[in-house]
Amino acid sequence: MTRRLPDPRGELSAAVIELLTRPPGSTVPPVRELDPYGEDLHLTLHTCYELHYQGFTAVDENWEWDPDLLRLRRDLEIQFRTALRADVAGGDNVDEELDLLLEPTSDTDGIAGFLADQGTPDHLREYFAHRSIYHHIEADPYAWVIPRLRGQPKASLVAVEFDEFGGGRGERVHAQLFADLLAGADLEPAYLHYLDNIPAPMLALVNMMSLFGLHRDLRGALVGHFATAEITSSPASRRLASLARTLLPHPACAHFYTEHVEADAVHEQVMRRDVIAGLLAAEPEQAGPIVFGIQATNLLEDRFAEHVLRSWNDNRSSLRVPLSALAAPA
Repeated sequence: MTRRLPDPRGELSAAVIELLTRPPGSTVPPVRELDPYGEDLHLTLHTCYELHYQGFTAVDENWEWDPDLLRLRRDLEIQFRTALRADVAGGDNVDEELDLLLEPTSDTDGIAGFLADQGTPDHLREYFAHRSIYHHIEADPYAWVIPRLRGQPKASLVAVEFDEFGGGRGERVHAQLFADLLAGADLEPAYLHYLDNIPAPMLALVNMMSLFGLHRDLRGALVGHFATAEITSSPASRRLASLARTLLPHPACAHFYTEHVEADAVHEQVMRRDVIAGLLAAEPEQAGPIVFGIQATNLLEDRFAEHVLRSWNDNRSSLRVPLSALAAPA
């Protein structure tokens, strides 16, 4: 399940990746100010976070809790959190933010609009490659918030997670369904296979999930992010299922999205009525963090879409290396 360490993308990521080949306790490099949305910071942060997921081949598992490496991660998190706080509007009107998520979007907008108007199978396969590092850990960061909730919010969030994890059936775990989608699209389904080819905008989105999940003070932000994902998923999945049927013939490519259409329509109501309302009844001070989680998610999703569309409109790949230049999966 583990993969090798990634290829570095700057001075800090190179130093940390080399560090992880040594025994825990080895000297950790210093951190300087980096682009908070840049490749070097986000590959380094993703590498540190991965130690809490599946880890890396030949990396000592005791690096996960090495205090000096945790301090390095904290310094990067501060830079990232500071940028996110500065780049969203903030506020504490949760209902207003949730209502905005329900506003219909034009069928001609965004990545789905491009795919519907002029997309090719290769465009959709490229989108799948980007999303692979997200869906390989699709529901995992949310599990960290479970012990930080009580009563109905906890019970309801666990109910949503139960569906995300396949209702007790391994072949229906959503991460497995996405692996099946990748295989059906003639892409490599192995865990984090495309990591080296995924640019910073998607890394930042995945890192935000881990950041929110690993910090108790961000539990409200994690709930806000989770609610955003569930509320926006059903209509987006309906469009992507239709596109997958048109552009790629394998049924697994559409099945991943059809699985989300009805399930996430239900999850939307559970997250809003039971998880968020229950959390706010118990902890009204979580309104601001919930709003932050919603806004940060939208910010990073918009940055990702802008990167992809800018690349496609310039007739170039949005990946670091085009899929056509990579070896086909065995």
